[in-house]
Amino acid sequence: MSYNPIARVRRFNRVVTSEVGALDTSFLGRGRPLGAARVLNAIGHGQSDVAAIRDHLGLDSGLMSRLLRSLEDEGLIETVPNPDDARRRVSRLTETGRSEFEAYEALSDAQAETFLARHSHPEELLRAMDLVASALGRSHIVIDEMDPRQDAAKYCLGEYYAELGRRFEKGFDVSLSRDPEAEDMIRPRGAFLVAISEGLPIGCVGLKGTGDDVAEIKRLWVAPSARGLGLSRRLMNTVEDIARKLSIKVLRLDTNKALPEAQRLYRSTGWTEIDRFNDDPYPDTFFEKRL
Repeated sequence: MSYNPIARVRRFNRVVTSEVGALDTSFLGRGRPLGAARVLNAIGHGQSDVAAIRDHLGLDSGLMSRLLRSLEDEGLIETVPNPDDARRRVSRLTETGRSEFEAYEALSDAQAETFLARHSHPEELLRAMDLVASALGRSHIVIDEMDPRQDAAKYCLGEYYAELGRRFEKGFDVSLSRDPEAEDMIRPRGAFLVAISEGLPIGCVGLKGTGDDVAEIKRLWVAPSARGLGLSRRLMNTVEDIARKLSIKVLRLDTNKALPEAQRLYRSTGWTEIDRFNDDPYPDTFFEKRL
């Protein structure tokens, strides 16, 4: 006998809502429900635009207004017109609100540590959590352009290199590869994109420019937990749009036979196989796309 998928999803939902305290009127014992705590959390993590917070949390206008009012009545936040657009409102933490935000952060960290400590294989639990979070949070994944030397970008590149090391027949040593200079992946020469899911970097791609109308796509990577969601295609579409804005006419890239899913993506999105165009020791297949 096996239980049907719907029953298993509903079991998951019941367990999670109970364990994280979503049903409590005093989330983490701080005297307010989860909804108000989530709004406070969003503001504490740098989100200020009221409409953007409401959309991100999936709240209707009435509930959002009530939650903001309750936080204002407690003296935790201040809500004022946006100085750049009086039609919009922004919220910020008061000194008391900052202290309450930090208290929530400490309690949430402790709760997370407890969850992991209760499992004999915490890494497996984390992988399962990452998979669920990426799938359920698919609509909230954002693509940010950043310096490839920033921490989120360096994390993605490190994960990318590690995966190549596992998958390539003879491993991967980045010092032997034609690793792009950071300046070549920053405007006006190029760009570097990172996909972010609720603060966690889960994918990247680089545009290595040379200052003329030919550039290369480099370092396309998506975390295993986020594969199958169309993120690779989305990253490629976004970086191609940037290339057009930089007046780049021809894009090139290289890949290895150990990455058949990458080759399928390129062939299905208008890339044409061409002769070798560099002396990098790792790639064995080369592609070009005219914009």
